[in-house]
Amino acid sequence: MVVERALRDVRDDNERLALANNLLEQLSGDEVVVAPGRHLTAVRTTAAPGQPHRVGSRPATPLSEAALLTNAKGEPNLGAELRAELDAADGVDLICAFVKWHGLRVIDEQLHNLRERGVPFRVITTTYMGATERKALDRLVREFGADVRIHYDEAMTRLHAKAWLFRRNSGYDTAYVGSSNLSRSALLDGVEWNVRLSKVGTPALLEKFGATFETYWNDPSFERYDPDNQGHRDRLDDALARASGRDGGRGDGWSISGLEVRPYPYQQHILDAVQAERELHDRHRNLVVAATGTGKTVIAALDYKRLSDPSTSTYPSLLFVAHRKEILEQSRRTYCEVLADPNFGELYVDGARPERWKHVFASIQSLNSYGVKSLPPDAFDIVVVDEFHHAAAATYRGLLEHMQPKELLALTATPERTDGFDVRAYFGGRTAAELRLWEALQTGILSPFHYFMVSDGTDLSSVAWTRGRYDEASLEQIYTGNDARSRVILKELGHKVSDVQAMKALGFCVGVAHADYMARTFNEAGITARAVSGDTPREERKTALAALRAGTVKILFAADLFNEGVDIPDVDTLLFLRPTESATVFLQQLGRGLRLRPNKPVLTVLDFVGNQRREFRFDAKLGALTGRPRGRLKQDIESGFPYLPSGSQVVLDERSQAVVLESLKTQISARWRSLVQQLAAMEQGTSLAGFLGDSGTGLADVLRQGQRSWSELQADAARREALSPLEVKLARRARALAHVDDPVRHSAYRALLRGTMGPYETLSPVERRLADMLFFSLWPDGGGHDSVVEGLRSLDGSDDLREDTREVIDLAFESADHPVRPLSGPMAGVPLQVHARYQREEVLAALGYASMSRKPNSFREGVLYAADLNIDAFFVTLRKTEDGFSPTTMYRDYPISRDLFHWESQSVTTVASKTGQRYLSGSSTVMIFVREEKKDEFGTSPYRFLGTAKYVSHQGERPIAITWRLDTPMPADMFAAGTVAAG
Repeated sequence: MVVERALRDVRDDNERLALANNLLEQLSGDEVVVAPGRHLTAVRTTAAPGQPHRVGSRPATPLSEAALLTNAKGEPNLGAELRAELDAADGVDLICAFVKWHGLRVIDEQLHNLRERGVPFRVITTTYMGATERKALDRLVREFGADVRIHYDEAMTRLHAKAWLFRRNSGYDTAYVGSSNLSRSALLDGVEWNVRLSKVGTPALLEKFGATFETYWNDPSFERYDPDNQGHRDRLDDALARASGRDGGRGDGWSISGLEVRPYPYQQHILDAVQAERELHDRHRNLVVAATGTGKTVIAALDYKRLSDPSTSTYPSLLFVAHRKEILEQSRRTYCEVLADPNFGELYVDGARPERWKHVFASIQSLNSYGVKSLPPDAFDIVVVDEFHHAAAATYRGLLEHMQPKELLALTATPERTDGFDVRAYFGGRTAAELRLWEALQTGILSPFHYFMVSDGTDLSSVAWTRGRYDEASLEQIYTGNDARSRVILKELGHKVSDVQAMKALGFCVGVAHADYMARTFNEAGITARAVSGDTPREERKTALAALRAGTVKILFAADLFNEGVDIPDVDTLLFLRPTESATVFLQQLGRGLRLRPNKPVLTVLDFVGNQRREFRFDAKLGALTGRPRGRLKQDIESGFPYLPSGSQVVLDERSQAVVLESLKTQISARWRSLVQQLAAMEQGTSLAGFLGDSGTGLADVLRQGQRSWSELQADAARREALSPLEVKLARRARALAHVDDPVRHSAYRALLRGTMGPYETLSPVERRLADMLFFSLWPDGGGHDSVVEGLRSLDGSDDLREDTREVIDLAFESADHPVRPLSGPMAGVPLQVHARYQREEVLAALGYASMSRKPNSFREGVLYAADLNIDAFFVTLRKTEDGFSPTTMYRDYPISRDLFHWESQSVTTVASKTGQRYLSGSSTVMIFVREEKKDEFGTSPYRFLGTAKYVSHQGERPIAITWRLDTPMPADMFAAGTVAAG
């Protein structure tokens, strides 16, 4: 009773506990009462003075766990969980295809609180199907303080993601990924599935979420929305009306949008390649090859804008030539959009005549009527010729021979004509830039395809092979009248096409007889078909094409016909009925069916293959088709090509897969023997460039990843004496120079190999660094030499090796397709060019790290601090594993945009360390070198120098995840290859 009264009189819980424990200790000596365990559920900042502190609800799912939410009975609905997550978040990111007003009402209070707490809220959405409600976006920005970005291009929008990311200073980030947009039904009672992720339980997935969101956020195609900007509101209304069909299909007439026209990555790559032709190679007559529908005119207009003076809006004189009025009108409008000048240009077509003759969009017919020779040859600074495959016609030929502009740009989808003439002859056989199929597919401007390689059982191993291809007469004899093969073709077509009578197909044949035979065979099978060729009269060909468009003919079999004559957007099926040795021709034929159409979900491609000769290059065809490195094809075939763009697939039947794999396996040794035989049959003194051109061989086939060399090929073909073991070793190092792509190294390395640069002791500091770069490229381990001077002098007795190495360097530079820039300011003495490619040995020598006492082959780190220059150099491999997809490494180092790069320091580097402080303070010059993979077709991949970079922000303590801003935007093709986001 006394104890009870004593406990009742003590009000403090801790004192009551101590009193009870003291009593128990006296009674028993070994039992005490322990306070119940307590969980820390939240850490809150102090509320503002005079304001009550609000504590929100906690999510039903623990922050450290993952879960699948299906709005099922007995589990929390998504709306309730999101409300709780919002209450506990320090940063919120939302990406969804559309936003609805009633969806906001579900989380109205939490979004108000989010703004009151000053929590950043970022929203990415689209105009997909016109489903977004503008008043909902207006409220998000005005009332809830959200930063909203929108993708407006409804034709290109493929963003259907629905996901939330909740960031927390405690590190307990969470995310929801699933089927729910920001709408009432999605958050409350819809049949929706959403996965809840946790940074504790699924860290790699949270890293990918964050990386992908940041990439979208910094993509200029996602544009900031301000509801108080009338232009923003009008543009959103128009885009939603078009996407929903509410505009009735009306255009916007001749008014221009006033918006900046930005190139897609594949277009920027073409622009860079054209610029490289001019700046690196001094070539000013250039041909661009790109499929119809990929925006060739946009590329030409952007190129023109680049050649103009932006400070004075001074435009160089322009002549744009095409053969149809519709093309000229659309082209002029494109230039008006790009230049943001609705008055730019004059038409010269169908009775319209220019008055100022400064910027003229003219038909070739009007120019010839006027008299091309009446124009001064230098009347125009820039001449652009569209549909350049017409150039062999007399009307075009007169123009091209007479006009002498500063820049000629030719555009075409098909350089080969029906009569066999190749318009590349006007450009020395060169193409300045060619569309990369996979860049266009990733962007979504071409139709996805399903490619099926089917074995037809035909034995082609004994067919004659000359100049890199089958003898066509022999091929046609084998295929024409081959009823057994035709039965295979008809059977597979029936299996792969859902309704043969509804298809619009093209079949590519060897020759006229083969095409005629296939047309008869299909007609007999009840599938209406016709044959067309370069010999078919023009009117008859037009009739056949019209019948295919109308659907009265289901398939056209074409021979020697690859150009616009068979360019029908509605084509949804292609049959490859002959082996196509040229990867270029194969892609051009494939391009005949890649035009996007609303009623064409996919292009079906059937490629019928037999037992080929060993010389046939399956790797070239599949490499062109998939965009994958040749070294990965075997793994891709065996695993079913898992890395293709969304919507496309490549399927090899069991027999064709076996044929291709056997070809890849045996081709290595057989290929070398074939190369030896081909060189032995050529004239004495054939150069490396001449051999590659005549044999249709790539440089990588000769250098063979450092296992062979041009010198050994010549010796094996009895063109020179056998090499000594030391010469073999040195000759094989030429592959380490197969990437030289800037004029400084090209010139310096050639001079050093010729011995015309002068004695090492008399060279300038920059020239010495260049000499060191060449030396350590050839001898990464020093080669047993006592000095760089001795090593370079040792080449004096190997004239053949020096010449062979120069040829490799020349070929490498000849194919350079990225403009480069020297470093400036304090870094001007470093002989590195921004956007050029370098092996690590070259970089270490350029930065003064490599020496005879510190060989570059001893360097194994991914970071280098060159103290003398105060430079931090980072060597980044984007794909860090050779064994396929690795989610634990993919989201450490990656480009966020062409200007921003996310990089993770070494695991031992902390924020407080001397190195970490140097990174974050910006006290050193940071240089970033990036490559996609460790290996390429020549062996060790070179790095592309992205230039210098400056600190933007960081996360984490050890390691440190840093975002760098590049001083020069990275090349578009490298960004496309390295981005973690979809195209």
